[in-house]
Amino acid sequence: MKALTSHKQVIWFDETLISEALVNQVFNPEFWHEQNKVLGSAQGRGTTWFVQTDTLPAALRHYRRGGLFGKIVKDHYWFTQWHQTRSCEEFQLLQHLVKAGVNVPKPIAARAVKRTVCYQADILTQKIEGAEDLVAILQQRTLTNEVYQAIGQQIKKLHQANVNHTDLNIHNILLDNDNKVWIIDFDKCHIEPDLGETSIKVWQKSNLDRLLRSFQKELGKRQINWVQGYNWAALEAGYHQ
Repeated sequence: MKALTSHKQVIWFDETLISEALVNQVFNPEFWHEQNKVLGSAQGRGTTWFVQTDTLPAALRHYRRGGLFGKIVKDHYWFTQWHQTRSCEEFQLLQHLVKAGVNVPKPIAARAVKRTVCYQADILTQKIEGAEDLVAILQQRTLTNEVYQAIGQQIKKLHQANVNHTDLNIHNILLDNDNKVWIIDFDKCHIEPDLGETSIKVWQKSNLDRLLRSFQKELGKRQINWVQGYNWAALEAGYHQ
């Protein structure tokens, strides 16, 4: 990871994935429009732009607040230290997970811009080609128990890297065209201390419980093709292998 630092801004980037000459421009959607390299977009709290870099397709996201507070303060966060900005923390967390062999998007570049006592942030990460989240997939078809086992195995690898995914739900788990499992959206997630426990930890169980509630919620809301007695048991079996 390299960093470009100025008085009001820091950019962190992987020089094998983006050139230093371009990195100041990549957080501006207009740059990609002018280059005719916008692949598409998605709406969430804001617009995520899908763009084609020189090395791989990527997703550009501006950090925005959610909840009631987010209606008042949309995209500003209290500044303490550069390395404690949400963009820097997510960039470093993704690097940690890539090194640990977990299937997550590669981090390409991240930026924090100081605004008096607050900051704004952006991140550019790999776009997983041909991938859909479990919500979209399970509205169309069932998945085999082997796929559920693979999901459990990938979550186990995440936990073995000591990463607490505080918002693990079926919108944040993707399958690509080869049924390869990917985990996304690591904003506000963090690395837990390795205390050497041999049994499942409280935070790991909390991640799994949250994921189970997500399946149950979408079953009621969208009638997804999911049977708890079979499919969740297969996911747990993959996790405990």
